[in-house]
Amino acid sequence: MALGIDPLVDYAFKMLFGRTDHKMLTISLINTVLDGQPPVTDVTFLNTIQNKLSADDKYVILDVLAGSLVEQPARLHLDFRLRDLSSPRPLTEHLQIHFLQLNHLQVTADTLYNASSVERWCWFLRYAQELTTEQLTLLLPDKEFTEAAKVLEMIAQTPEQLQEYNARLKARRDEEARIILGRQQGLEIGEARGIEIGEARGIEIGKARGIEIGEARGIEIGEARGIRRGLLQGQILLLQQLLRLPVSTDEQLATFDLDQLNHMLTQMQQQLNHRDA
Repeated sequence: MALGIDPLVDYAFKMLFGRTDHKMLTISLINTVLDGQPPVTDVTFLNTIQNKLSADDKYVILDVLAGSLVEQPARLHLDFRLRDLSSPRPLTEHLQIHFLQLNHLQVTADTLYNASSVERWCWFLRYAQELTTEQLTLLLPDKEFTEAAKVLEMIAQTPEQLQEYNARLKARRDEEARIILGRQQGLEIGEARGIEIGEARGIEIGKARGIEIGEARGIEIGEARGIRRGLLQGQILLLQQLLRLPVSTDEQLATFDLDQLNHMLTQMQQQLNHRDA
């Protein structure tokens, strides 16, 4: 039966790499990451909880929760140092930040034997929960991996530790669910806001376009009415002269609308027809 204990759950990780009785595992992992540098021979575990200085203070727990922090470069192991911008010279070798990006692990169980030490540790951290202690021992026979597998087996078989592990696993899953829910709510709010802004922008564009079309149509209609009015006034002036009637001025004709001008024109046409009959 598979161990079922994920080494990446903080409780299991601290049992592996945060205890004095398993410091060999911590030293092995550190030396694997610091490959090529002077080896670490001993480690001291400090208390990560800072006590309150006063009754109003809060407890401070130093810890790290890391997800996918660096998208590029897409490498398994990233090594960050303090250095001068104009040269590759580091300020000090005593401050280093290493990222192990398990999502970029390319090693499989078939290629594990020829993998580097850091790849083997990363493979253990990612897949140990899916295997039994015997399977892990066959795939990773080195003593540090055998001990690490026994630590996970101890968690799985000790009720108190398993209860603590499951509580931390539930807390992690609840946090992941909260993040997913928050992201989904953010998308929904963003979509609704986008629709609101889009509608407002559409109305604004529609009004502007409507005004533009309206102005163009108004000019077209106005020109047509102006031409029609000019023709009517010209015909009226001509008929007034033919009928020997007082000739209207432009100012006088401007006081009449098109219907009135049409009526005047019709009356004078009828008078002209009666006169010629």
